[in-house]
Amino acid sequence: MGELLKAAPVAVELADRFVAAGEQIALVGGSVRDALLGRLGADLDFTTSARPERTAEILRGWAEAIWDVGAAFGTIGARRGDFQLEITTWRTDAYDRSSRKPEIEYGTSLAEDLVRRDFTVNAMAVELPEIRFVDPHNGLVDLAAGVLRTPRSPEESFSDDPLRMMRAARFTAQLGIGIAPEVSAAMTAMADRIEIVSAERVRDELVKLVCARFPRRGLETLVETGLAERVLPEVPKMRLEIDEHHRHKDVYEHTLTVLEQAIDLEDDGPDFTLRFAALMHDVGKPKTRRNEPGGRVSFHHHEVVGKKLTAARMKALRFDKATTEDVARLVELHLRFHGYGTGEWTDSAVRRYVRDAGHLLPRLHKLTRADCTTRNKRKAAALARSYDSLEERIAVLAEQEELASIRPALDGNAIMAELGIRPGPVVGEAYKYLLELRMDRGPMTEEEARAELHAWWAARSESADEPGSEPGKGTGTPQ
Repeated sequence: MGELLKAAPVAVELADRFVAAGEQIALVGGSVRDALLGRLGADLDFTTSARPERTAEILRGWAEAIWDVGAAFGTIGARRGDFQLEITTWRTDAYDRSSRKPEIEYGTSLAEDLVRRDFTVNAMAVELPEIRFVDPHNGLVDLAAGVLRTPRSPEESFSDDPLRMMRAARFTAQLGIGIAPEVSAAMTAMADRIEIVSAERVRDELVKLVCARFPRRGLETLVETGLAERVLPEVPKMRLEIDEHHRHKDVYEHTLTVLEQAIDLEDDGPDFTLRFAALMHDVGKPKTRRNEPGGRVSFHHHEVVGKKLTAARMKALRFDKATTEDVARLVELHLRFHGYGTGEWTDSAVRRYVRDAGHLLPRLHKLTRADCTTRNKRKAAALARSYDSLEERIAVLAEQEELASIRPALDGNAIMAELGIRPGPVVGEAYKYLLELRMDRGPMTEEEARAELHAWWAARSESADEPGSEPGKGTGTPQ
């Protein structure tokens, strides 16, 4: 521990100031756990005998920035060099069991503070500046054994703060450790209590879990304990749906494999949008399952249903609009590649694929490739070659055309000027017609676009003049 703290001399500097002021301080929680794992970062957590106002006083003149947004909970934040510090007064909180908001009570010892913490691996401390390791609940043993336990009984801990059950699943995903049987049993028995936690807090834990190193382990924990049925019910519902393309595994197992394969394709660290789309891409299958002749099972249009379910779940979890739309769109598009048969992609089809994917195209590439979990090596190789071919076609067309921003040669203003009409729905119809031509034929000159526009306008006007047509339909409003 002493060797690891050499990487963070700021901790010893801070401790010297507190001791000089007659206060006690210790590195605590996740910082100690991470240091023992050899990955002490720049975000350090401390616990102290000092009250928040006293902590702020000690920090003045040493810290480069101080913030007190957590002062009501006993926490003062500070920055020193590259390090972000959080210093919290010893606490021994009392909880209202009808909510997860504690009545803040300051403690009188480090031991009181450690016993209230969520898990033993987070209930270790290093008293500073003497660097004395404090581990009253055998957190080091549990960390070495790869098991998650609670300092008090798990029932008492989860009753105080039900979000700790989500944190348990998250830690299995982050640390790759298991959960003690008594902790798992308490999570299963008390899963309903997660419903008193705000959607935002559940969402934040879910994002951390999905973006962790081993998200499959965390998701399996949520499903096995019944927590998923309360916070992400679409996932456990997939367990009984047998995938017609992958008869050796059900849709749930297939989905977890797709998630892992999508992670393998990431370029620059965890991509929540890609990972969550992989997790949700088949959630429409339970609602669209149909038994077909010959023992087959079909899931027609499950991508459309899946898009709606995904958007609804993310809205319930208070995700931002942009992330929700991106994930739902990827779910909707994940089968688009397979709609083109054995790969006879026309230029028109390639343009539409690129246009529909928009800025999500790189993620759609990864999701589509990850969605192949067949054990048939020949089939898997054929799918890979087919998608290689598509990406090559996209690259070739991208060099010839502006695929990333496909638009017709005439915009709305040019259409109104050309036809002598005012703004209205007909302008959109004309624009859509020219866009479809652009998709089918490729780039057109303005002269070609004007000729096509007038031909469309004339045909539309003739149709509107036929007996039985609606009066005035298709004529527009002259300027």
